[in-house]
Amino acid sequence: MDLLALADFSLVARHGGFGRAARAAGRPKATLSRRVAELEAALELRLFERGGRTLKLTEEGRALFERTGVLLTELDETAAAIASGGGRPRGKLRISAPLLFSQIAMGKLAAGFALKYPEVRLEVTTEDRTVDMVEEGYDLVIRVNPAPDESLVGRILLRDRLVVVASPRLARPADNLAVPAVVREAGDRTAAWDVMAPAGRTRIVADPVLRLSSHVMVRDAVRAGVGAGRLPISLVSHDLAAGALVHWGDVDGPDIALWALYPSRRLLSARVSAFLDHLKEAFPMGKPEELAAFIGA
Repeated sequence: MDLLALADFSLVARHGGFGRAARAAGRPKATLSRRVAELEAALELRLFERGGRTLKLTEEGRALFERTGVLLTELDETAAAIASGGGRPRGKLRISAPLLFSQIAMGKLAAGFALKYPEVRLEVTTEDRTVDMVEEGYDLVIRVNPAPDESLVGRILLRDRLVVVASPRLARPADNLAVPAVVREAGDRTAAWDVMAPAGRTRIVADPVLRLSSHVMVRDAVRAGVGAGRLPISLVSHDLAAGALVHWGDVDGPDIALWALYPSRRLLSARVSAFLDHLKEAFPMGKPEELAAFIGA
C-alpha cells in the first residue's frame, strides 16, 4: 500500500473534503483527488461517496480512516521528535472536559500548561456529552464516571463526593417534611436524598423550586437561600468553612470519579503525557480537598 496515498486519504477524511484539505496542507486539490483515486483503484474499494458539494466516507472508508489515522499520526510525531532531537512536547493538543471541571479548574490548569510548554497549542472544549475521540479528533478527554469503553484507557484524576448543603437561614425540616430544593437534573416534582449525617442515615424530601443547568448556578442559588442543594464537596468546601453554607449530610452513594481517557490504540504522545503529568502535579492524591484548595488558591 502506498503510504503517501494513504496519508493524503487521511488528510481529506480528517478535513471532510478535498478543498478544505488542500487549503490546510497548501497542496493542489487535483493532486489530492488523484492520489485518493489511485488508492481506491489499488484497494478496489470506494472510500468516499462523492456528491455535488458533499463528500462522505463510505463504510469501508470510515474503517480505513479509523484504523490507519492514528498510526499515521504516530509516524508524523515520531519523525518530528527525531528531527527536533527529542520528545519535547509540541504541536496541537485537543482536550474535551466536562462543564463543571472546566468552569472551576480548567482555565487555570490550561494557563499553567501553556506557560510550561509554549510549543504546544492547547485547545479545550467544554461539553458533558460522550465524544468520539477518533472521529472528532480529540487527544484526551476528561469525563465523570465514564461507561466502560474497550477502545479507551486512562486513569482516575480526582475523586469527589456529593453533599447536601443549605444556607444557614434555611431551617432543616423535620422527618418526612419537604424542603425547598435547587436541583440540576430534570425529573419528577419531588425527590428524596438519602444522606449520612452525624445522627445516622436519614432521608431528606426535596421539593424542587428551581432547576438550573450547572452546579455553579445551583451553588449560587443555594447561597442565596432559595433552597437546599446537592453539590460536590470540592465546590462548597470554602463556603462551609466560612459559614456561608451548612452541611446537612453526605449523600449516600458511590463517589464521583473524574477520569482522564485516551485511545488505547495510540502510543501516548509527548503532549498527552505532559498534560497527564501536569494534572498529576496539580492533584497528586486525587482527593476532593486538593481540588477545593486549587479552586481557592
